[in-house]
Amino acid sequence: MELITDFYLFLLSVILISLSGVMSPGPLFAVTIAKSSREKNAGALISVGHGIVEFPLMSLIYLGFDWIFASLLVQKTIGFVGGALMVYLGLKMLKTRKETGSESPFLKHSSIVSGILATAGNPYFLLWWATIGAFLVMNAALFGPLGFLLFAVVHWSCDLTWNVFVSFTFFKSRRFWTKCTMLFSLFVSPS
Repeated sequence: MELITDFYLFLLSVILISLSGVMSPGPLFAVTIAKSSREKNAGALISVGHGIVEFPLMSLIYLGFDWIFASLLVQKTIGFVGGALMVYLGLKMLKTRKETGSESPFLKHSSIVSGILATAGNPYFLLWWATIGAFLVMNAALFGPLGFLLFAVVHWSCDLTWNVFVSFTFFKSRRFWTKCTMLFSLFVSPS
């Protein structure tokens, strides 16, 4: 891939690439749907939790620590720990599904904590930042610290916008959804 030297074209590419990542079904999307069945502002709060993990990660990459993610040991560890967490949460959801009146593990936490857990436990998230995200940060570095800051805000704003849209839409239409459909949505997210 070639670095983009026009700042506005770069920001447009950040928007398109960021939206393609956040719109992919995965744990964050599933948590947003689950929390939105009860809380209208879940998407915004989940995005704050997501940002709590994401902003420090972006900063570390900007400061030159992207080599850590290139390590095969780190990649395998991320994959193993993230995969184990996803299996654990999936099994816990299956178990609680059978219990009448029990909640999903994510519903027991605040939306912010749920956003942190869904982000930190998703190996795809870390893989995305080790590859595509690291390239975007390198490109942002061409425009200096202010360029990096604008990149980070624009990227996170895409996450926020999508999660707020999903949560608002789901909250407003929740009367059309059954508990079975909501549970199903938690299991169809492969990443």
